[in-house]
Amino acid sequence: MLRTPTGGAGNGAAAEADRLMSIGTVLGRLREEFPEVTISKIRFLEAEGLVEPQRTPSGYRKFTPQDVERLAQVLRMQRDHYLPLKVIREHLEAQSRGEEVRLPGPAAPRELLDGDAWRTDETARPTAARVGRAELLAAAEVSAGELDEWVSYGLIAPDEDGGFEAEAVTAARLIADLGRFGLEPRHLRAMKAAAEREAGLLEQVVAPLRRHRNPQTRAHAEATARELAALSVRLHAALVQSALRVRLH
Repeated sequence: MLRTPTGGAGNGAAAEADRLMSIGTVLGRLREEFPEVTISKIRFLEAEGLVEPQRTPSGYRKFTPQDVERLAQVLRMQRDHYLPLKVIREHLEAQSRGEEVRLPGPAAPRELLDGDAWRTDETARPTAARVGRAELLAAAEVSAGELDEWVSYGLIAPDEDGGFEAEAVTAARLIADLGRFGLEPRHLRAMKAAAEREAGLLEQVVAPLRRHRNPQTRAHAEATARELAALSVRLHAALVQSALRVRLH
């Protein structure tokens, strides 16, 4: 229980000092919601300027409750929305200015596991259209060697300038997650090929809308493509789960 100040600025400073936490304490609090977070991760987010803890004369980090909540916000945006750190920083800065921040819909894997419908409104659009190589590595928390291997297998494709689509962050994290179960890039080429075939099929549906003379109809093609993609992914997940049940029983 917090002690009630008895008066004077000194008591206020003492109360504030009592609320400061070490990085170990912060780690314990965050792990209640984020079991995989590490001290190295917290230090990395500090190095990226996403949190600025106080320092004791001896150089030890001291975090306020506001720092802990800010870290939790960053981790949620990464976990639930797969946002790059640059975009997360922009969101936090906008919040500090009192601006309303609209996040994209939850990332696909969590939605599919929960059985929720995909968001198809304007907030479902990626916040950043492109990300740089270094930004992708930081956001996805993968090594340069891993990324190069995935590129060589065609799982992730950079553009001519070496940048990537924002969706590459999601793809990289999912490829890394699958790798922990022993699925190597060579195993995932079949998924990439299937995705290309599905994209071609959906393109046939929206192509007439994109060629339409009416600008509103052409604009509607993008929303239609997103909705079709969401339905396609949900169907794919349902078919895979159904096939697995057959094989596991």
